[in-house]
Amino acid sequence: MNRRAFLASSSLAALAAGSTLRASAAASAQTAAVIGHTGRGDYGHGLDGIFTGRAGIEVVAVADPDPVGRSRTAEKLMAPRQYADFREMLDKERPKLVSVAMRHADQHHAIASACLEAGAHVYVEKPFVRSAAEADALLALAEAKGLRIAVAHTMRMMPVVRQLRRVVADGLLGELRELRAYGKQDQRAGGEDMMVLGTHLFDLCRLFCGDPRSVSGEVRIEGRPVTVSDRRLVRDNVGWVAGDQVWARFEFPGGVQMTFASDGRLRETIGHWGIELLGSKGVARINCDISPGVFVRRSGAWSAEGRRDDWQPLDAALVQAPPEHNLGPVGDWLQAIQERREPECSGRNGAWAVEMAMGVYASSMEGRRLPFPLADRRHPLDRTA
Repeated sequence: MNRRAFLASSSLAALAAGSTLRASAAASAQTAAVIGHTGRGDYGHGLDGIFTGRAGIEVVAVADPDPVGRSRTAEKLMAPRQYADFREMLDKERPKLVSVAMRHADQHHAIASACLEAGAHVYVEKPFVRSAAEADALLALAEAKGLRIAVAHTMRMMPVVRQLRRVVADGLLGELRELRAYGKQDQRAGGEDMMVLGTHLFDLCRLFCGDPRSVSGEVRIEGRPVTVSDRRLVRDNVGWVAGDQVWARFEFPGGVQMTFASDGRLRETIGHWGIELLGSKGVARINCDISPGVFVRRSGAWSAEGRRDDWQPLDAALVQAPPEHNLGPVGDWLQAIQERREPECSGRNGAWAVEMAMGVYASSMEGRRLPFPLADRRHPLDRTA
C-alpha cells in the first residue's frame, strides 16, 4: 500500500471511528425536554436554557401550545422536535429530564404529574404548586417512582447566601433569635406578594432555622379579615390569592421567631424586599433578587445625638471553612439524580414554602395559631365558607 492509499484508508477509519463514538455518545446521553406556555408564564426565569451546554444531555423536544413561541424556543435550544401538547411529547419522546418552565403554578401539578408518570425527573419553576395537597401528591409519586424533583428557589444556592449560612453557624451573629421577612410590597402587596415572592423568603428562613412548628397569620383586605368570597386569580396564576395586607409569625425550633409582612404602605419604609436576621451579637440582611446581596450591620452606641448604623457587604474572608464547590441549583439536581439523594432545591423544600403560605391563610381564616404540618391539606381559599 502506497502512502496516499494508506492516508486515505486511515482517514476513512478515523471518520468511521468518530462516527461510532458520536453515535455511542448520543445513545448514552440523557434525553431532556422543555415544557413552556408562551403567554402564560412563558419559560419562567430562563428555565428553557437549563440544559444548554451540559455534557451528556441532549434536548430532544420542546412543548408549547403557542406555535410562534414554540418554534422560537426550539430554534434557540436546537431541539429537533416540537409539540403543541406536552402529553404527546412525553408519550413519544419519553425524556429522562424535564424542565417545567412556566411561572403559572396552576399548570405545575398536572404537568409535573405527567412527567413523573412518564419516568422523568423534574425541575419546576417556583412557586412549586398551589396547595399542600398538590405538593403531597407530587412528592408521593416521585418517591414511588424513585425520581427527583427540584424547585427553582435558587437563592438558597447563591454563593453569598451559602457564605452567610456558614458564618451564622460559626457564630457571627451570636445566637440567632429572630428573622424579619418583608415581601416586595409593590402593586401585588398582600396575598399575591406572599405566594409569588414570599415563598422565596419562607424557603430561605427554613434554610437558616429548620422546619417551622406553628404559624399565626392575619390576612386583611380593606382593613377586614379575608374570607373565601375575597379570593381572586392573578395574571401569573399561582392559585387563589386574597388580601392587600399580610402579617404572619412563625415559630421555629429553639424558640426562634420569624415574622413576614406584605403591606403596600410599608414599601418606601422597608425598601428592598428580603430578610433581616437578628442574633444576640449582630444583625445581617439578605436583599433578595436573582443575584441577592448580603450585608452585616455595624452599629455604634446610642447617644443623645442618636445612633449610626452602617450596613456593609458580607466579607467573604469571615468564612473560615474551605469554600464549597457550588454546582448551582440545576447542577446539584443532576448530581442528586446520579447519587440518588435529594437535591438542595428539593421538592420537599418547595412544598414547605407553599405550606407556610397556606398556613398563613388558614390561621387568619380560623382565627387561631396552627401547628405544622397542617391538618387540612387543601388550599384554605378552596374550602367552603
